Amino acid sequence: MSISVLDPQKVRVDDEQLPCRRENPELFFAESPADVETAKALCLECPVRLECLAGALDRREPWGVWGGELFLQGVVIPRKRPRGRPRKNEVAA
Repeated sequence: MSISVLDPQKVRVDDEQLPCRRENPELFFAESPADVETAKALCLECPVRLECLAGALDRREPWGVWGGELFLQGVVIPRKRPRGRPRKNEVAA
């Protein structure tokens, strides 16, 4: 997330409090489902999570983790599926 998506008159937060500024930004646009889940978890404690999510919904962000949710083509999706074809039958755990 870029800090410019927040209204500076309403929200004043130190960059160190924002996981998207503190961590590698590539994590929030990762291909790996595990990395996406890590990014979503980092967002849970973010002080501007709700503002970030609302802004992403308004902008219909094309992809990435915004406000603790995964976006694809402007829509929130529950999780990122791994690449490749799904298994024909479930693997025993």
